[in-house]
Amino acid sequence: MKLIGLTGGIGSGKSTVAQLLASHGWEVVDADKIAREIVEPGQPALEELAAEFGQDILDCSGQLDRAVLAERAFATQESTSRLNAITHPRIAEITQQRFAAARAGGKKFCVYDMPLLVDKGQHKDMDEVIVVDVEPEERVRRLVASRGLKEADARARIGRQIPDSERLAAATFVIDNNGPRDALEAQVARVVKQIEAA
Repeated sequence: MKLIGLTGGIGSGKSTVAQLLASHGWEVVDADKIAREIVEPGQPALEELAAEFGQDILDCSGQLDRAVLAERAFATQESTSRLNAITHPRIAEITQQRFAAARAGGKKFCVYDMPLLVDKGQHKDMDEVIVVDVEPEERVRRLVASRGLKEADARARIGRQIPDSERLAAATFVIDNNGPRDALEAQVARVVKQIEAA
């Protein structure tokens, strides 16, 4: 089974590319989805996060209030590191289980949709690396418009990620998502064809 890393800066449209790759029959393992699963009520990570960042990160029904956690966890590099120390080992464990399940299910191509793929050096474990690239100003605009972030928050989150140049240097394939949806679909189809033919 070929492992294909998929990454891009926040607001790059990586999730859209993941959906397009899935539409070509490729298995997708989504690190963000796994990250949400591990903080559901009753999960040990949620209890640890509440102990670390305050019980009021939980709403009255015991669900994680993501906005409150994000405000605290992304306030400084140190607090972000504390968040990652709780969540990342659990995400890694479940990820390996999903890869094994895809392999056992006879999948030929498995996409690892992971925002921090290059930041964490995990691109080295992939057979191919697809980077979705979008100009920073366009990413800010999209984050404000589609996710409702404040502009300062969007810029701060982009600023805490590795530079685009580092991500691009790790790419086997670069998908430019500055343009319209049909241009994106055509690029994804070309990449799929090249990887499947290799």
